[in-house]
Amino acid sequence: MEERKSAEHFMELVTRSRRGKFKLYVGMSAGVGKTYRMLQEAHLLLKNGIDVKIGYIETHGRKETQALLDGLPQIALRRLFYKGKELEELDVDALLQIRPEVVLIDELAHSNIEGSKNDKRWQDVLEILAAGVNVISAVNIQHLESLHDEILAITGVDVSERVPDSVIDQADDVVNIDLTAEELITRLREGKIYDASKIPAALNNFFKNDHILQLRELALKEVASQVQRKVETEVVHERPVRKECFMACISSNEKTARTVIRKTARLAGYYNSRWFVLYVQLPKERADRIALDKQRHLINNFKLASTLGAEIIKLEGRHIVREIMAQCELRKISTVCIGKPHLSLGRLILASDTFRVLLRKLANENIDLVILS
Repeated sequence: MEERKSAEHFMELVTRSRRGKFKLYVGMSAGVGKTYRMLQEAHLLLKNGIDVKIGYIETHGRKETQALLDGLPQIALRRLFYKGKELEELDVDALLQIRPEVVLIDELAHSNIEGSKNDKRWQDVLEILAAGVNVISAVNIQHLESLHDEILAITGVDVSERVPDSVIDQADDVVNIDLTAEELITRLREGKIYDASKIPAALNNFFKNDHILQLRELALKEVASQVQRKVETEVVHERPVRKECFMACISSNEKTARTVIRKTARLAGYYNSRWFVLYVQLPKERADRIALDKQRHLINNFKLASTLGAEIIKLEGRHIVREIMAQCELRKISTVCIGKPHLSLGRLILASDTFRVLLRKLANENIDLVILS
C-alpha cells in the first residue's frame, strides 16, 4: 500500500512538472483591458526571444486592441459551418502540432461551436496545459460558477457561460485588471468597449455604477483569494495552522441546495481546502417514492457540486443530525454549512430535539457551523 502511494505521488510530481504554466487575467467586466494587456505581454515575450503565438484573440473591433495584433504570429483558426454560417474556433490539434512555448487564448468561458473537439474553451486550455504548452488567458468575474447566484442577484443577468472554480484554481498566476467605475463608464460612453448601438443597453445592465462597484469587489476578492492560496501552498509556516475542511449539508430542495453548494465552494476555495456535500436520503425520498422533478434536481446538484470540486456523500438514514455528526468525525470536518433555518433542511434540523446535541458536539470538537443565507 505504501509503495503504491509513493509511486502515485511520484507520478503526480512528474505530471505536474510536464504541465504548462497557466497565467490568467481576471476583470470585473468587459472593457477593462484584459485582452489589451495579454497582447502587450505577448509583444514583450516575443522581444525577449520567447516563441509566443496567438491561439485565439477576441478584439471586439476595439481599435487599440486590434493594433496590437500586428507583428504577433497567429495559429490559423479552425473553420466550422454551424446553422448555415461559417464560424471560426481555436484549432487545438494544430496548436499541439506547432507547440509554441506560450499561446494566448482569450475568452476562457466561451462555449465552442457544435462539432469542436471540446464543448468549452476552458477544456481546450486544460488539454493544452496538459501537453506542456504555457497558456495566457482571460475571464470576467461573472463567469465563475460559484458566483452565479451573486451575479444574478447583482445584475439580474443569468450568465450561461461559466467556468468551474477548479479551473481558476489551477492558474499559476492570476492578475486582476482593475479600473474605477467612473473610468469604465467613460470608456463605454466613448465607444471604446461596444459600438454606439449597444451603449444604452449596457449602461442599464452590467455598466450601472452600483453593479460595477459590486463586480469590482468580487474580482478583487477572487484575486486576493488566489494569492492567499499561493501563500498557503508555497510559504513555509513556522507554526502549524488548522487544516480547514468544509461540509455542505443539502436537501432535495433545488434552489436551496444550489445556493449552499456554491457558497460552500467559495468558502472552501478561499481556504484552499477539501470539501464535501452531504445528502441524507430520508425514507420518504427513496427512489420509488421521491418525485421525479426532485430526483432530477438532486442529480443536477450533485453534478454542480462535483464540477466545483466537492466529494459527494449520499447516505440513507432517518436521523439527519446523527448522520451529520458521524460524517464530521469520519471526515475530520472543520466547518458545517447549512441553509437558512426556514428552509427545508434547516427546518428539519432545528425542529429536532437533537439540534442542541449537534451544537454541543460541534462545539466540543471545535467545529464551526455556518448558516448560509
